[in-house]
Amino acid sequence: MIYLDYAASTPMCDEALHIYSVLNKEMFGNASSLHDAGGQAAYTLDYSRQRMANMIGGQPEGIYFTTGGTESNMLIVQSILNGLPQHKKHWIMSALEHHSMYNLATKLEQQGYELTIVQPDQEGRITREVLIPHLRDNTGLVSVQHANSETGLIQDLAALSPLLHERGIMLHSDAVQTFGNVHIDVEAMGVDALSISSHKVYGPKGVGAAYLKPGTPWRPVYPDTLHENGFRPGTVNVPGIAAFVAAAEMMTEQMEMHLERYATLRKYFIAKIQERSIPLRWVVQESEKKAVLHHIVGCFFDGYEGQYVMLECNRSGVCISTGSACAAGHHEPSPALQALGASGREALQFIRISFGRTTTIEELNVLVDILTDLKHRQERSLSR
Repeated sequence: MIYLDYAASTPMCDEALHIYSVLNKEMFGNASSLHDAGGQAAYTLDYSRQRMANMIGGQPEGIYFTTGGTESNMLIVQSILNGLPQHKKHWIMSALEHHSMYNLATKLEQQGYELTIVQPDQEGRITREVLIPHLRDNTGLVSVQHANSETGLIQDLAALSPLLHERGIMLHSDAVQTFGNVHIDVEAMGVDALSISSHKVYGPKGVGAAYLKPGTPWRPVYPDTLHENGFRPGTVNVPGIAAFVAAAEMMTEQMEMHLERYATLRKYFIAKIQERSIPLRWVVQESEKKAVLHHIVGCFFDGYEGQYVMLECNRSGVCISTGSACAAGHHEPSPALQALGASGREALQFIRISFGRTTTIEELNVLVDILTDLKHRQERSLSR
């Protein structure tokens, strides 16, 4: 099997597997227990919190461990809105957000919160000029994904945060795709809250983290919760958290090397597609105005629905995707793709290829051969 869906999930790395195995055997105590076994677990948890804070340029007291990016998104947004003054009932999110944010919006609407979904500019960016017309006196929070999971488009959050902060508006960002793949510094970016996930950086599934900058107003979604300083309920998964941190440190230490590899792989893949005249069109291309994650290649296959292309690749032992795994099974146009100007028909032709640490040129050649065969089938069908 050739796996080219790393934006959906990654295998656990050896570093994470080792830590996870050892701690489950030797440090399995509940971090809330008062005996020595609990104390060892609590020490590991505190150490992990410090290491995670170091990786994002934040403060350890602002780190809250969760079950993943979706829970981080949902708890952060609700907790911040709960903590804002009563008149701050309006919040904003970009049209490029993850599926979990759209689900959350429905719930918050039922609770009396008003949402504005902001469309990007023609380049796909959420800019100051895009946001300003939508800001109100009662706006309390803006949520802008750091990079889109389907296209890899990176947003310039540092350009947005001063505009929001001078108006007393909080800024949250879903950084699930960027964490471990590009440098993140919450202070330099000016974000008040950040969501990250373990299984995107070769850590275990079911683990993630939320960052709330100390001093950011928030009230818990679940009152009287005791774990994670009241941020979320449930016994803390210390072995999983430690494994997450080990994987994340491995990724950040090797980041520059992998960034160079991904750029090379992306350039090679695009060149081969053009050489074979395969009818792929890129959703987003890097330019002076916009940056993209090099390991995510989002494109339209003219003439075929993305699900058909994905299934044909799968038949040949190659795993790609048709977008966010969290929206799999929903055969509907992606809001993010439509926000970037794609028609409903074009959005259904979308496929996503995403590279990982072990992706090779040879694997991409196999994928290119499959896509070439699909192109030839299409030509034969049209000539009949």
